[in-house]
Amino acid sequence: MKCIRCGNATYKSTTTEAIELGSGVLVIRNIPCYKCEICDEIHFTGDVVKQLEQIISAAKQRMEQLSVVDFSSIATAA
Repeated sequence: MKCIRCGNATYKSTTTEAIELGSGVLVIRNIPCYKCEICDEIHFTGDVVKQLEQIISAAKQRMEQLSVVDFSSIATAA
């Protein structure tokens, strides 16, 4: 996979994202991604984006001020 920002090669990795949801902050750890070797741009596949949307939607319904979830344990259940 090539980086959409700079065109260089990417490699499989994981990342952590913090998302402000208005009523609190959701932190999702261990999200599978591709990272650019040069500019560190992060890319998600379509499947990962779909699972992230499901996780965020579920978190909005039972949001506390801070929620931390692990993508790998929730994505399979979502």
